Amino acid sequence: MVRRPVAWIVAVVLLLEALGIAAVNWFLGVVVDRQDMSLAGLDPDTMSTSSKIGGVVFGLYFAACGLVALLVAVRDRPPAGLGRVLLVSAAVVHALLGAFAWSLMGWPAFLYMVVVLALIVLLLMTYDRPAAGAAPGGPAGPQDAPAGPGDPRGDGGSPVSPPPAPTTP
Repeated sequence: MVRRPVAWIVAVVLLLEALGIAAVNWFLGVVVDRQDMSLAGLDPDTMSTSSKIGGVVFGLYFAACGLVALLVAVRDRPPAGLGRVLLVSAAVVHALLGAFAWSLMGWPAFLYMVVVLALIVLLLMTYDRPAAGAAPGGPAGPQDAPAGPGDPRGDGGSPVSPPPAPTTP
C-alpha cells in the first residue's frame, strides 16, 4: 500500500519545513536587528521582532501539520476534523507559495512546492472515506448482490432507475 509511506514522507517533509521556515525568519530578524535597517521609516526593532514571531508562528503551523501527518502514518487511519482541515490548508498554502516561488525564486522552488503539494493531496486522497454502505475490504452485502427477475430493484440488478424519457413540446 502507498498510504503509510506517503504519510511518513509528508510528516518528515513538513517537520523539516517547519524548522526551515522558523530558522530562516529568525535569521532574517537577526540580520535586520544587527544592520539597523529600516523600511519606509519602520522601526528596525519592530521589524526584527515581527519577523521572529512570524517565523515561530509559521514554524508551529507546519509542525502541527507534520504532527497530523505523523499521526496518520502511525495509526494508518484518515485524518479527521481539525487534522484534515490543517492538511487541506497546508495544501492551499503550498499552492500559493508555489505560485509566488515561480515568480520570485525560479523553477526549483516552484518544483519543491508542487511536490509537497502533490504529496499532501496524495495523503488526503489515499485516505479518502469509502462510499456510504460499502465496507472497505469486506464481503459484498445484500445491496451488492445481483438482482434477480423478481427483485423490486428493477431491471437486472441496476440499483438506479433509468432517467425519464425526453419529451418535446
